[in-house]
Amino acid sequence: MLLEVLINNRNIALSRERLLDLVWGYVFEGDVRTVDVHITKLRKKLGLGEYIKTVYKLGYRLEI
Repeated sequence: MLLEVLINNRNIALSRERLLDLVWGYVFEGDVRTVDVHITKLRKKLGLGEYIKTVYKLGYRLEI
């Protein structure tokens, strides 16, 4: 689902909070850094390290 959200919003920087809302569909009570863990797993498992960019102090962007 996270990858789907990134694809649908390609080349658009999304905050961690926005990603949590779009992927999990509710206000997340935990740490927003959980998104970082899922992004790291996507990068490693699918070899997307060069495409999923970290936007400093904001979140992430899928660049295609």
